[in-house]
Amino acid sequence: MSSRRLQLLASVLAAVALLTLSGRVAQAIEIKRVRLGNGAVLLVSEQHQLPMVSIAIAFDSGSRRDPVGKEGLAQLTAASLEQGTKQLSAADFNRKIDFMGSSISIGADRDYAYASMTSLKKYEAETFHLLSQALENPGLRDSDILRKRGEQVAAIETSEQEPGYAATVAFEEQLFDHGPYGHPTEGFAASVSKLTPDDVRDFYRRYYRMGSAVIAVAGDVDFKSIKAEIEQELADLPGAVPAQPEPVSPHIGTGIHAKLIDRNVAQANLILGSAGIARSDPNFYRVQVMNYILGGGGFSSRLMKVVRSKGGLAYSIDSTFSAGKFPGAFAIVLQTKNQSAQQALKLIIEQLRQIREQPVSDAELDSAKKFLIGSFPLRLDRQSQIVSFMLQIELYNLGLDYAERYPKLIGTVTKEDVKHVAQKYLHPDALDLVAVANQSAARINPAELVASATRR
Repeated sequence: MSSRRLQLLASVLAAVALLTLSGRVAQAIEIKRVRLGNGAVLLVSEQHQLPMVSIAIAFDSGSRRDPVGKEGLAQLTAASLEQGTKQLSAADFNRKIDFMGSSISIGADRDYAYASMTSLKKYEAETFHLLSQALENPGLRDSDILRKRGEQVAAIETSEQEPGYAATVAFEEQLFDHGPYGHPTEGFAASVSKLTPDDVRDFYRRYYRMGSAVIAVAGDVDFKSIKAEIEQELADLPGAVPAQPEPVSPHIGTGIHAKLIDRNVAQANLILGSAGIARSDPNFYRVQVMNYILGGGGFSSRLMKVVRSKGGLAYSIDSTFSAGKFPGAFAIVLQTKNQSAQQALKLIIEQLRQIREQPVSDAELDSAKKFLIGSFPLRLDRQSQIVSFMLQIELYNLGLDYAERYPKLIGTVTKEDVKHVAQKYLHPDALDLVAVANQSAARINPAELVASATRR
């Protein structure tokens, strides 16, 4: 894309962000919903402040659909779909997009694959036609697929040199085993290098079905017109994807189950955690508040105060619940000096015990709720964020009035709720631990950590 078009697009997007933030986030986003003839659900939010349009489509084709032994196939398929159509080479396809100053992307995460576009209103129809052709009439040429496969393998091999990446991959494998979430979205170098163009084409035919898709549109559009356009452009991907059976939720027996990976690194990369929750869990909002207090609230969180500020053992530390279609992981992630790894882990386990056993303070609860409610509008300050938000409310059945209900969902959480979910989802005496460290210096002792976790 030329520098002039980049500057123009950046200026327009900045203006979109400013207008949206100041004018719309204070009120509910108006969304119209309809099921199309091909089975897809269409969500449209008309926003006529600026002549811009963003469209995103979610397909039930994330990496949780990767067959065992073919990890990384979903991502390779999505990357290959960006390489033009049967009529247009990858280079010609990209030239057309750049000429309009538009953007088109197709990628996959663990739950879904996403195809999206952003353009000026006057180029919306042409840009969407290119996107729809990439989905309905993709090139999927052997040469393009093999090139993208090589790039994916190279990226994985580079990432594997990073201790934090190695720890994350090992933690997911340990926790989820061979389940849908047990491998990185990009796969493994060994699995991706064996994927064939036929594997990609078969995955595409199997999982890119409009009957299971959700489409979100935000911008300077008319609902009836954009609905008619989408129905016309996306008429050739019939059928739906069969539902995927929910895997058995990971179970961790009593003890600290450690996987110690020896590397000559100055800092130990530690991940400590267990099974988490699904996005559909009714306790999701209580868990959000609890986790903010524990380790998700940056400098205001307990883990940051105890491990970093008081202990001086880590520059950063945080805890997350990666809630998805299926129950994800609860994980605490930090880097610390090899020699202080054992001490840091003891402090973490002590904080897990405390939040389970003692009520949080009024100040902690109030601060967490104020931040979560106050920061919510910032998730919707760009068109791309709005279409993503719209997809999430449909994919996870949150309801069209979710933006209006969110403050109450968070605001009604009590100290008793926080303690209840802490006791239900945090298990200091049953944890998976991955440590990528100089093990001779770290001298991690899981038995001593078990004693710390069960101390009363």
